[in-house]
This record gives sequence, structure tokens and C-alpha cells, in this order.
Amino acid sequence: MKREKQRIRKNTGAVRIGGLLLSAALLLSGCGTSGEVGSGEAESPGTAESGGELTQGTENGETDGTEGTAAEGIPLHTDYVTEEMYERATSFKQGDLTRLAAVMRKAQSGEDITVGVIGGSITEGYSASNREKNSYAYHMYEWWQERFPDITVNYVNAGIGGTSSYLGVHRVQEDLLDYDPDFVIVEFSVNDGNTNFYKMTYDNLLRRILLDENNPALMLLFTTQENGTNAQVNDALLGFGYELPMISYGNAVLPSIEAGEFTWKDISPDNIHPNDRGHAIIGELLYRYLNDVYARLAEIPEDITPFTAEVQTKERYMDGRILDSLNLEPVSLGSFAEKQVNWYFPNNWHTEKGEEPIVFEIEAANIGLIYQRTTDGSYGQFDIYIDGECVRTLDGNFEDGWGSATETVELYTSEEAAVHTVEIKKNADSTGDLFTVIGWLVS
Repeated sequence: MKREKQRIRKNTGAVRIGGLLLSAALLLSGCGTSGEVGSGEAESPGTAESGGELTQGTENGETDGTEGTAAEGIPLHTDYVTEEMYERATSFKQGDLTRLAAVMRKAQSGEDITVGVIGGSITEGYSASNREKNSYAYHMYEWWQERFPDITVNYVNAGIGGTSSYLGVHRVQEDLLDYDPDFVIVEFSVNDGNTNFYKMTYDNLLRRILLDENNPALMLLFTTQENGTNAQVNDALLGFGYELPMISYGNAVLPSIEAGEFTWKDISPDNIHPNDRGHAIIGELLYRYLNDVYARLAEIPEDITPFTAEVQTKERYMDGRILDSLNLEPVSLGSFAEKQVNWYFPNNWHTEKGEEPIVFEIEAANIGLIYQRTTDGSYGQFDIYIDGECVRTLDGNFEDGWGSATETVELYTSEEAAVHTVEIKKNADSTGDLFTVIGWLVS
């Protein structure tokens, strides 16, 4: 059974202020002991107007005379990007273009196509004046509709603020691949860290897309924080290994800012999220790149290069999925009840008092948890037991944070799937009574 997509086009009215590379999550390494910061997400969740939704484009879209020839390309809507910025953004090895060319030829022949994106709040469109129509993702969609006005270009935006590729690899099938996309952009570089853990989750995400039976063309987009922090090093190495097209927003804008051509405040209201101008810059980079490829279609082989590359890390999450109250029944609910707390993932288990633990039996080799964190101080600290052993204490409070947050953490890894008893109970020293289990990440 598929997860209910109530999160689509829901507006919670929540306000997000900025974002972080790693949230200040109190993720305790043992039960009741202080320890490491967990796999916190880079941004606050906020609202989603188009995340994971398939939206049908106009069948005979108005082009205002912008169709042009292959040599002319589709005219840019703005003129923020200099030649130097474009050259820096696209300075990576070109990669294999046979999949991308195949999508363009499919559209040329009159067949409908689907284009999609998956990523964090930048992909979702946060800080754009209109999250749907002023986001870089929508600008990308507009290129395809303007280039091929006589077909239907379907558009999937699977961006969810505050999420990393760890959650992404577990939701990519349902939120993106089930729509059979022909062209996909992945953007998680400000949500992932430059760590081996995120290198593996990002690697597995790319492989799941590349191995999909629809053979989607895949492009990597690297966004950046104001100080240049992102996971571009890890991500680009994986992109090189799989010969993927790559575009770096950071490479485009940061040297120009350093040279005094414009300021970070001109392109972002905080330390991460692009405003309309920032999204337009990414849109321009994509327009120019797609125009360049389209102009060279005759040079690109028609046969798609088979994807046979070996995994660059380890295939741990290739069958990753999310278990929630729609597809997993607890052995014992305890003092928890099914209640929607999170708009993105609505099928939750929630407790108001935490007097009795909730118990599950989960068959998997690897187990992670999505849980809720809030700033009002009402949530508590709850212990996670797997097969009778306390593996973590999770803090539902985020009192110094930017708002309610969807947090993910990996709890257990192994080489073989087995049935595990998983129990969540309130810590004896908990400062609050509330806790929400959003879902389980299993593979």
C-alpha cells in the first residue's frame, strides 16, 4: 500500500527561518547519555506546494515566439548569468549525454515526457516569492515546455525541506520514480555532509534512479551555503564515476560575489536559500546547458549507453522504503495512537503522555527512524530499544532551532534481513511527555 500523499499542496502556514548544514539535534549515543550529533537535516521542513506531485503541463503551451531553432535555443527569461559564471558552473567533465539526448528526441517525435526533481527546501522552492512558479525546478520545466510546445510535459517536484539523501533514497521510488520520469535533477548538496554516510546514501539514490526501468536521464545540481559549505566534493566524485552531467550553483556565484559583482544578499535572504534571483540564476544555468545539448543532438549517439558501472560505495539502501501507520501495525500501541502530526508524512504514531511504550516487529537489515522535533519544549526524550538493547535516546525538543523539524537517524545496520523487535519508551529523565514517530526507514 502506498503512503497517503496528504502532504501534497498542503500549506501549514509554518514559517522557516534559514537553515543549517547539520541541525543542532540532540541525538544521544546511548540511552540517557550525551553524545554525537545525529544525521540532522540541513533545512527546516516548512510547507510544500508541489513536493512529490505530478502536475500536468499545458498540452499546447503558449510560447510567445520563443520556440526558436536548435542553434538559437530557448531565450533566457533573465540575464543574471555571465559567460564566466556559466563556464565555472559547467566546468566538470561533460559526462554521458545519451540519456538526455534520448529524452529530447522523444519529445521531438511528439511523445509526452515527464521531468522531475528531488531534493531539499531549495528544490521545494523555499524563499522564492512563488514556491512553485519561481523555483529553479519550475524554470527547468518551462524550458522543456517552451522547447516542445506541442506535447504535454508533466512535472514532478519531490523537494521536501529539511531532508537529506538518506531520507531521499527511501522515498525516491514512491515520490518520483513511480511517475516514470524521463529527466531527473538531484539536489541534496547543502543537506548532506561530506561524510562516508552521506556518500553512501547519495550513491544509492543515484543508482536507484539510473537503474530504473524507464532509463531516466540524470543531472546533478550542487547548491551552496553562503560560506561555501556543501557536499559537492563527495557528490561530484560520484557524478564523475557515473559520467553524469553536473552543474554547480556555488561555482557560478561564489567567485562573482568575491569579485564584488553582486552580494550574497542579492541572491538569498538567509545563509542558504536562493530568492527569486538565485532561483533564476540556476534556471539560466539549466536553460543554457539544455540549449547547448539540444543544439548538438546530431553529434550524440542515438543508442543509450547501458548503465553498468559498479557501485562506488556499498548497495545498502537499494530497496529502501518507508513504513508508517498505513503499512505497519505495531505489536503494541502502548500509550501511542495513530495521529497526523507531520504534513509531509501524515501517517504517524503519537503519544501525549508516553506512559507505555510502543512496540514493533520490523523485518529488515537496516533500520532508521523519522521523528518529529518541535521548539515549544513539550516534547520529551525517548529511548529506542532494538532486540532488547537500548541503542539511542532521541530528543523531540528543538528549543533553540528554527521551527518544527522532520529528523532522521539511522539506528541499526547489518548484512542480512531479520525480524527485529523495536521498542520506543520514554526516558526516565525525560523533560516532556510528547513524542511522534513519523515512520521507519528500512532496507
